[in-house]
Amino acid sequence: MSMTCWETIQAYGLRSIGLGENLLPRSDFTLCQQFTLIGSGMLWNIYFGVLALVAGFFLANSIALAKGARNPLIRKPAEWYVFIFRGSPLFIQFFLAYEALVLLPNEFTLFGVEVGTSWTTRAWAGALLVLFLNTAAYSAEIFHGALKSIPRGDLEAAEAYGLAGWKKFIRIEWPTMLRLAWPAYTNEAIFLFHATTLVFFSGFPAFGQMGDALYYANYFADKTFNPFIPYPIVAFYFILLTLAVTFFYGRVNRHLNRHLPSNTRSRIRLRPQLIR
Repeated sequence: MSMTCWETIQAYGLRSIGLGENLLPRSDFTLCQQFTLIGSGMLWNIYFGVLALVAGFFLANSIALAKGARNPLIRKPAEWYVFIFRGSPLFIQFFLAYEALVLLPNEFTLFGVEVGTSWTTRAWAGALLVLFLNTAAYSAEIFHGALKSIPRGDLEAAEAYGLAGWKKFIRIEWPTMLRLAWPAYTNEAIFLFHATTLVFFSGFPAFGQMGDALYYANYFADKTFNPFIPYPIVAFYFILLTLAVTFFYGRVNRHLNRHLPSNTRSRIRLRPQLIR
């Protein structure tokens, strides 16, 4: 007996995180099944993108500052880090990271406690680590460019008001850097979410068939011999995700630029002319 669309959503809506039906559909594939399972897999793409962006944001800020440091012992490692991750393809980074993590010993002792390493080769951990390091490198270059583009007059004005050192950075340099970098950083966020589809092609395995959106799209394409339904569904979900990212980052951008005259709404004031 075939399930209704609502029953399909209840059975497979959270399958990618281990909730619901264990077995995938074997025949009579419906459009509702494809939308539901691919949408379920999108939870992993969102997981990879959100966590990599949040953690990568802080690392990128640190690396951007390190690249601007005068001490070569601080500046050179940051420059090489950015150069390596921006200069090599992301897919190769997935492959090398997986091979390196596989070579780790299964267990080692840390402060008298046995620590296992097999979990690092799972997609939820290993692939996330690669995406985190990759986006941090690209974002660091964006932030570093914005840091160098801060108008000299702003810094001189801050010094004239007695701001120096850490206070000047927190109150003047860092907010200005974010304001200048945010449009380009928005594009990096969009590209990162799109890059999460490469996890399917990497060596990191999906645990218990709980894969991402492309995992389920590939399953339906293999079973139905028709790639023109599941893959456009993946594109549809990513378009929706891109709209959400653009909306969120746009709100943040308006907040960062709220003090600028172009972002203030002029109020219409009614001033009747009582005396001529």
